Amino acid sequence: MSLPGGRDQRPGERGDLLDPLCPTRQLLDRIGTKWTSMAVKVLAGAAPGEVRFAELRRRIPGISQKMLSTTLQSLVSDGLAARRVEPTVPPAVHYRLTELGLSLETPLSALRAWAESHMPEIDRNNRLADESSPR
Repeated sequence: MSLPGGRDQRPGERGDLLDPLCPTRQLLDRIGTKWTSMAVKVLAGAAPGEVRFAELRRRIPGISQKMLSTTLQSLVSDGLAARRVEPTVPPAVHYRLTELGLSLETPLSALRAWAESHMPEIDRNNRLADESSPR
């Protein structure tokens, strides 16, 4: 694999996360969205089973059909989820996490737990910043 600047990456070598062309940064851009985190949480809760597209949409409040479709396509492309289509009319589309996708649930769960435990402090900081801002 080539690193930004045309230099070849050696096995085990890390890229430059601050470089927009860094593959690690590009992956973090994809998996770091709120919709990806929610989809992985719902799919992990069903593991090793599958969840139909319509059920995923019901269980992820606020997500549009287009955004869910885009999120799932990205998860499938990255090998984090698998897609199965039943040849019915209309087709029933099912998703499940792969082993790689299941391994992503642990760090995402830790990030969600961190956010939940620190939200009061962050809310307080935002209120203080708003109060001290010139109007």
